[in-house]
Amino acid sequence: MNRFGNSFTLTDFGESHGKSIGGIVDGCPPGIEIDIEFIQNELKRRAPSSAPHSTRRQEPDKVQILSGIYQGKTTGAPIGFIINNEDVQIDEKNLKVLKPSHASFVYKEKYGHQDNFPAGRASARLTACTVVAGAIAKLLLRPFNISLETYILESGTPTCEGDTVGVKVGCCIRNLPIGLGEPLYDKFDARLAYAMMSLNAAKGFEIGKGFESARMSGAAYNDRQTNNFQFLSNHDGGVQAGITNGQEVIFSVAFKPIPAIRIEQKTLDFEGNPTLYKASNRNDLCVAPRIFPVIEATAAMVIADFILQSKHSKYLYGEK
Repeated sequence: MNRFGNSFTLTDFGESHGKSIGGIVDGCPPGIEIDIEFIQNELKRRAPSSAPHSTRRQEPDKVQILSGIYQGKTTGAPIGFIINNEDVQIDEKNLKVLKPSHASFVYKEKYGHQDNFPAGRASARLTACTVVAGAIAKLLLRPFNISLETYILESGTPTCEGDTVGVKVGCCIRNLPIGLGEPLYDKFDARLAYAMMSLNAAKGFEIGKGFESARMSGAAYNDRQTNNFQFLSNHDGGVQAGITNGQEVIFSVAFKPIPAIRIEQKTLDFEGNPTLYKASNRNDLCVAPRIFPVIEATAAMVIADFILQSKHSKYLYGEK
């Protein structure tokens, strides 16, 4: 599956070590104003920094729009875009090493690959495509005044220099209309969970009180309402019966430590022979804060998808 979404979709292509990455955004209505500077700034949020925890790989990530936009607005046709890879270094020494907790082994078994080059498809480098598509989704959502905010809830502690850490990231979505999502098999929170668990290194998702709710009583948990339907709490995280209720949607995603640690580890090569592996400084030591715009972009695409399938879509076409 290289396609994300139902009505608002992203199909991406490329690998971490290829010439370029890119994608096609389809389903975006005509007449949406496209702010290229905004899209580029969203990519800048995902870009590496000069901080010690950041990768030394430096990519300008200059997005080129190839189709679907005319005179600053969407035409309704597929929006094609491309981002060139300009700082590619293939690790020849470790090309045939099964990197612990990477895609190496499962790609080898599933696809019959003989080295790590094709596993570049599993790289977080591809999240740049997600950010572009998500930025377009955010522009589509501007008439609704929907906002997204991400923040760190907790993180691990490295055991030594060169080690990586996991992190739990929270996100708050404000001003969502009531009624997004369907009962049973297309719940808003279920689709959001699916989307977030599709991100690199994601290992857990919860909405509202999440796993804490398992330790609560119904009397303490229930989100009761006043006479004017105002909620007194938001333990459900803004979603009830799979449908948004107008409150802030609050969720969190847990990410494992990036497996490319700068510490020598025992492992195997693709032939099953014992060997050693140590990552270079071209990997982050934590997915945060670069994951923030990726989470927001992914959530924005989910929201855009539901908006386009709802009665609220009429506002995107100038209807009253």
